[in-house]
Amino acid sequence: MRRLFWLAMGVTIGALVVRRLSRAAEKLTPQGIAGQLADGLRDLAEAIGDFGADVRAAAAAREDELRAGTGLDAPLPDRSQVELPRRGAHAADN
Repeated sequence: MRRLFWLAMGVTIGALVVRRLSRAAEKLTPQGIAGQLADGLRDLAEAIGDFGADVRAAAAAREDELRAGTGLDAPLPDRSQVELPRRGAHAADN
């Protein structure tokens, strides 16, 4: 019975070692390297996209601060508050 236990243990450990070694060998094949490279580029593109989104959000927040500080978002005056010069008035003064 003891021998059967150790035989099963050896077979299990051997199978695990073979699986790990085959995974490591698969990563060193051209397809494995290409897959790792593609995953790395995908992660890089995602990080760049996140960075761009953060920059756009910060720029929008800063623009809001600047607009509030300079009064650029103040409402425009309506026609009753603005008096435009008349067309013939300037020519008649000469």
